[in-house]
Amino acid sequence: MNRLFIILSLLLYTTTIGAQYYLRGEIKDNRGKKLEGVTIQIKSKGIIPFYSGKDGDFGIPLNKSEDSIYLSLAGYENARLLANTNLFQQIVLEMLPSTARLYQKNLSSDITNLKREETMQYVGMGESYSGLIENGFIKTDQYPQTGFSLNIDKAAYSNIRRFLTNEMFVPLDAVRTEEMLNYFSFEHPNKNTTPQFSMESMVTDCPWNSNNKLILVKAFAPKLNLEKIPPSNLVFLIDVSGSMDHPNRLPLLQSAFKLLTANLRNIDTISIVTYGGNVSIALYPTSGADKQAINTVIDSLSANGDTPGENAIKVAYNLAKGSFIQGGNNRVILATDGDFNVGQRTEKELEDLIVNYKEYGISLTCLGVGMGNYKDSKLETLSKKGNGNFAYIDQVAEAEKILVKEFTSTLFSVAKNTILQIEFNKEAVLSYRLIGFDNKKDAIADSSAKLLGGEIGSGHVSLALFEIELGNKEVLHKIAEIKIAYESAITPSSEVQTFPLENNYQPIHLVDSASRRAIAIAAYAGMLRKSRFLKDFTYSNLVSLALTACNPQHLVQNELLYLIQKADKLYNPSTKRKKNRNN
Repeated sequence: MNRLFIILSLLLYTTTIGAQYYLRGEIKDNRGKKLEGVTIQIKSKGIIPFYSGKDGDFGIPLNKSEDSIYLSLAGYENARLLANTNLFQQIVLEMLPSTARLYQKNLSSDITNLKREETMQYVGMGESYSGLIENGFIKTDQYPQTGFSLNIDKAAYSNIRRFLTNEMFVPLDAVRTEEMLNYFSFEHPNKNTTPQFSMESMVTDCPWNSNNKLILVKAFAPKLNLEKIPPSNLVFLIDVSGSMDHPNRLPLLQSAFKLLTANLRNIDTISIVTYGGNVSIALYPTSGADKQAINTVIDSLSANGDTPGENAIKVAYNLAKGSFIQGGNNRVILATDGDFNVGQRTEKELEDLIVNYKEYGISLTCLGVGMGNYKDSKLETLSKKGNGNFAYIDQVAEAEKILVKEFTSTLFSVAKNTILQIEFNKEAVLSYRLIGFDNKKDAIADSSAKLLGGEIGSGHVSLALFEIELGNKEVLHKIAEIKIAYESAITPSSEVQTFPLENNYQPIHLVDSASRRAIAIAAYAGMLRKSRFLKDFTYSNLVSLALTACNPQHLVQNELLYLIQKADKLYNPSTKRKKNRNN
């Protein structure tokens, strides 16, 4: 026994004497993030691996002052260097292109000369919105071409309605013009049953600047035959945490999903995952024919606990993968107030998680509800990165509009990664301003940010507006050319379609009422955003324009009139008092 003790002591002594040096350092990526779990191999140690700690740090005993080390981590370029124990090693691993794309900021529009300007930030009630920079005028002779992402998101309009109905000022960054236009695009008749897009455009007057003109573009997506719509594999991912225990949250979502269930077919498959306190599979994949079983589960939901959003998303996607339908509509429908408070919480972390899952061919639709802690920025981020769409539900009628009346355009994609590009004729147009499609501040600050196309649903009509300054010469017949680039979800192909934009000018009072309504909505958005381009345009002007475009007998159009008048009263109370005194 004593002999064994002596041998072990000698071995320990020899090892200690041999390790005269200590190699220390930390490993980061090229964004400055500390990397955990990097495999570190030392030449003198042979195949024995070492690993960096949770803060990217490492400490390795060596028997010489200098040695070659080899570092590797999935998603990063391997590195080899000569390390000296006299120096603290500051090592940077470069991301592979595929990894870098996960962290890349995405632009809504490809606007060249954006300036970082300050806007008022909304910090009330714990809600969050992505900071936006309004697009300005671009000189055509310098930058004749621009592009922007098309999508079917429409959350901004119903969210704005919620603020105004409660007589509250609307956060500036909650106003996204393109989403307000999307809300009304279904009113434009779309008879396009071809497998490609069709296009209409017009030139008319600009109500807020008599020196300029407006271009209105309407892109009509292919409209699927209802009888040929592929089967759906839908996973309802429902937030049942404590924050959802309000009448305008979980009960509203229960009504919404029951409306959707009524439209399911025998060939559709439905699953339900809930999260609140823990993550639970409330309903395993079930045929859409078994509506009673689906509704029974929906009715049984109750709100309680915290919000383990990260794990819930993983479970939902794995369930969708397990019942994946080749050639079908595979989609997770996330319904929440966006208040993820357990697990991965930042928008960047959630965004990285979703990007990894979308590669499986599963899209993401986000339905937001509630007020007070509603996280608009998180849900917008998730839907964009999940190759899906985004809506806000503030009432049962809105749920019916999105999930019943606009069922196919909301849940059945016909095009992905859709981008509209326009190139202006420099002789015809001196400058132009894209209205809406404003970029996030952090995307503008990121030099690597790229334009990311969006998802377009069956029969959707995309609307876009440009304010233009015409040249002094006689305006040429063709003032621009439009291209739509997209990945078809109908045929496995990438498409680019080209359309001429003619100078078919009409005075604004002669254009159709739907087009005037689109212009009024864009003006309304500009007023709510306090746009510097509408500083001389008043709510009185806006009301007059809207009255010529809206039918009071039409429920949605009449509501638009009401909301504009509501905003006028809220933002101009002194004007109303003066009118009352004069009467």
